[in-house]
Amino acid sequence: MKDIESRADLEVFTRAFYNHLLADERVSYIFTDVAKINLEEHLPKITDFWELSIFHTGPYHNNPMHVHMELNDKEQLTAAHFDVWLGHFNKTVDELFVGSNAEKIKTRAVSIATIMKIKVSAF
Repeated sequence: MKDIESRADLEVFTRAFYNHLLADERVSYIFTDVAKINLEEHLPKITDFWELSIFHTGPYHNNPMHVHMELNDKEQLTAAHFDVWLGHFNKTVDELFVGSNAEKIKTRAVSIATIMKIKVSAF
């Protein structure tokens, strides 16, 4: 296995990750019924986010916290939801990659999940 080295690697990762999420009934409804994402439109945005986060490049300029707070207004996001998300995130990274960027993206995901859990529980 190799490390996450490019946007193409992040595209492979995000697709595999969302396949895991959408197959898990504990969280899939949040994406399909509540957020009603169009996967083919959503994946490039998520890839943009991770490209900025890992490589400090890319066109991402949205506020992910704002998006998730709006989602939380529609459906209470719980610590369990974030734990499932993080479990699939780490599992997907570990299935596909190994190296410093793979570890970096998992560390960033823990930070993001922790901050979001705190923010949504405060409201």
